[in-house]
Amino acid sequence: MTVFPNEKFKGLTTPFYYYDMSLLDETLTFIKRESQKYGFHVHYAIKANANDRILKRICQHDFGVDCVSGNEMRKALETGFPADGIVFAGVGKTDWEIELGLENDIACFNVESLAELEVINQLAQKAGKKARVAFRINPNVNANTHHYITTGLDENKFGIGMSELDRVVGRMQQMKYIHFQGMHFHIGSQITDLDNFKELCLRINELQGWFLSRHLFPKIINVGGGFGVDYQNPDANAVPDFSSYFKVFKDFLDLKSNQEVHFELGRSVVAQCGSLISRVLYVKEGVKKRFAILDAGMTDLIRPALYQASHKIENLSNPNGQRERYDVVGPICESSDSFGKALDLPELKRADLVAIRSAGAYGEVMVSRYNLRDEPSTHYSDTI
Repeated sequence: MTVFPNEKFKGLTTPFYYYDMSLLDETLTFIKRESQKYGFHVHYAIKANANDRILKRICQHDFGVDCVSGNEMRKALETGFPADGIVFAGVGKTDWEIELGLENDIACFNVESLAELEVINQLAQKAGKKARVAFRINPNVNANTHHYITTGLDENKFGIGMSELDRVVGRMQQMKYIHFQGMHFHIGSQITDLDNFKELCLRINELQGWFLSRHLFPKIINVGGGFGVDYQNPDANAVPDFSSYFKVFKDFLDLKSNQEVHFELGRSVVAQCGSLISRVLYVKEGVKKRFAILDAGMTDLIRPALYQASHKIENLSNPNGQRERYDVVGPICESSDSFGKALDLPELKRADLVAIRSAGAYGEVMVSRYNLRDEPSTHYSDTI
């Protein structure tokens, strides 16, 4: 449970991100313990939060890292992650990014198309190296999540489709500078129904037989990430149920001797440890509704505007006040700049502090300077 130091917050300029580092440590320790029960390997998906202090803390717990850009690879290396724990995914890798991965001998390129594989082979030949690759396969599994964050269907741009796989493998077997490592999957994000992961396991088992029949041994089974968090009850479920999550893969994956299972967890690692702290600028009486206008907006936390995401909002200044109904909005000149409509909250007044919870993932990392706004500052529980 995150406890906010409200008295110390009063002197700070808002909006700002606040990270509960004790909760982050608790989450990392739990992930490590539960994954090690089965010998699983966990890579942190850096796209969720690339804050230096967050990354260094995750690195201290001996996680690998999943990157989707060259600059994420650089950031991972700068903050202490070893190159042999870096996997590089992404549907549009540029030449310089591939060359950076080859130069640093990263663990694996997660390849998403035959065109990409051809380029990696050429650049590896030029570098005089063999590139370790896993095929990101689109398993056509519906994760039943927001259509912007589903990635495992035939209609999505990600991965190699089942109908293309035979051609890609045949071409790969002719390439001298490619070393096949295994299979990679990622079916979507914010998945809370574990049956979706069970379905993924069953699809992986089918593909195992397909590869083995072609005398290819997938040493690595990378199942991606996507495990969701409880945005409505962040204190009751501060640490996601990784015990049940990892057990699904233990129970339903048909593993062969010497195979490794890898995960790429992002949101579930960092979401609950972060909150966006804001102040009420004005309470405006509208037609049949009341607006609480904050100094934080969609430039500081874009998820509600982009995904229609819902975050729990708390009145830190008056937590026990009489409840009123508000549309909680930001100051940006866009109608989509809203954090929630018709929310029942303790009465809000000008200058009250508000916490927008579960903002540690896809919050700070997606900040923009639209309207030429300043970027929010950052504070931590162990330094404030």
